[in-house]
Amino acid sequence: MGKEIQLRPKANVSSYIHFLLNYRNKFKEQQPNTYLGFKEFSRKCSEKWRSISKHEKAKYEALAKLDKARYQEEMMNYVGKRKKRRKRDPHAPRRPPSSFLLFCQEHYTQLKTENPNWSVVQVAKASGKMWSVTTDVEKQPYEQRAAVLRAQYQEELKAYRQQRNGRKKSLVPAENQCRGEAESGKADGSI
Repeated sequence: MGKEIQLRPKANVSSYIHFLLNYRNKFKEQQPNTYLGFKEFSRKCSEKWRSISKHEKAKYEALAKLDKARYQEEMMNYVGKRKKRRKRDPHAPRRPPSSFLLFCQEHYTQLKTENPNWSVVQVAKASGKMWSVTTDVEKQPYEQRAAVLRAQYQEELKAYRQQRNGRKKSLVPAENQCRGEAESGKADGSI
């Protein structure tokens, strides 16, 4: 017969997802004719999750640990295709930062000196809040710099692609030339 196709193991889910599934089933049993939209139901679930005790949460955390162990064990035995990440060409130009990232780079040191005990995540959140309250006029210099960097990137990318295609084309004739000689030799009967 043919090879059996092995399905990829189902991914493990968090303790909150276990709670959500359990809560959804209970909700359907208690109120079978009631329909709640996804947004409303999610809001109710998150409120309920915040209100339950640590003892009750521990039950779902245990389920999540068991599910994670199951997933890891199944992945050890999984022999199917694994996605390989494509390696980045070191000669390819790097994408330019957005206007927001330029803003963050400029304000990072200021925020870090004012709040030395903040983590990178906290600084990033503060930068995001600062960006959201910044007016369009104040954002304009960052957007202009980002546009200039994007234009430079497009030029570098075009040059890189031409150079890369030039290398490919120079390799192809050599291969065809070898094939052509071999085929012409066969036609002449000299081989």
